[in-house]
Amino acid sequence: MNELLVAENVSKNFGKFTALNNVSLSVPKGSIFGLLGPNGAGKTTFIRIINQITMPDSGAVFLDGAPLNPIHIKDIGYLPEERGLYKSMKVGEQVMYLAQLKGLSKAEAKERLKYWFDRFDISEWWNKKIEELSKGQAQKIQFVVTVLHQPKLLIFDEPFSGFDPINANLIKDEILRLRDEGATVIFSTHRMESVEELCDHIALIHQSNKILDGKLIDIKKQFKTNTYEVGLQTTDSDALIKKLEMHFEVLPATFKNLNDDVKLNIKIKEQTSPNELLSYLTQQAEVHHFVEVVPSANDIFIQTVKNH
Repeated sequence: MNELLVAENVSKNFGKFTALNNVSLSVPKGSIFGLLGPNGAGKTTFIRIINQITMPDSGAVFLDGAPLNPIHIKDIGYLPEERGLYKSMKVGEQVMYLAQLKGLSKAEAKERLKYWFDRFDISEWWNKKIEELSKGQAQKIQFVVTVLHQPKLLIFDEPFSGFDPINANLIKDEILRLRDEGATVIFSTHRMESVEELCDHIALIHQSNKILDGKLIDIKKQFKTNTYEVGLQTTDSDALIKKLEMHFEVLPATFKNLNDDVKLNIKIKEQTSPNELLSYLTQQAEVHHFVEVVPSANDIFIQTVKNH
């Protein structure tokens, strides 16, 4: 079986409000799966169901082939968007307590905590209270607690909140490393640039319904428009544009490059190859820039939500 988590027709209502409507999705083993959607779409409800904080009204969830049940709590690590550390408690006491709650013996907890505190160079925080730490420092502690018991499934909800760019990059690298070592990750965020960097698969939930699901690269191919961003140097830009408009769909473009070029987006027909376009352009002008316009995760998110 290649999926670690499978949800089948999951629905959840709170009174008359439908939080999830018949949502099905599969999270492949060893993947980073982006769970996306606007605020209020149903993402948090779905995550709470996986963590067994709440139960679905109908449908089923399976972890590693078995129906989800309380024994699976040890197989899941969850970093919620709203952090839950005890502010007046010392860091060392707190992480030891939380590690043992996750089923680690005192000796195992000490060994693994030493590894992570050394790795993040935060050993001097051991006797500090959480309230003495910055938001980003407390976030590092919470990340360690989330991954400490080496769960099969890691769920990160806005994991970069509170981090400066250097520490955000550090956590991103750790998530990728954990994935490479066999963990499966569900990653929920509004930061689409993080989706681009991290996610293999995505699902988009909107107004309680799943409206998009699949490998990110396949979804990008589905949304591409055979458009190319070009920068051309010419002595007569108006004449060049008129000539191009006879053969292609041409629009002005905005992008950064080092030359004072004519900047255009040129859309070609399905049967036209990029080489044909490039060959034609080189006959008309000096080509300084030629890049396929690949839809970003942000473009796909906005377009799909608007169309629903």
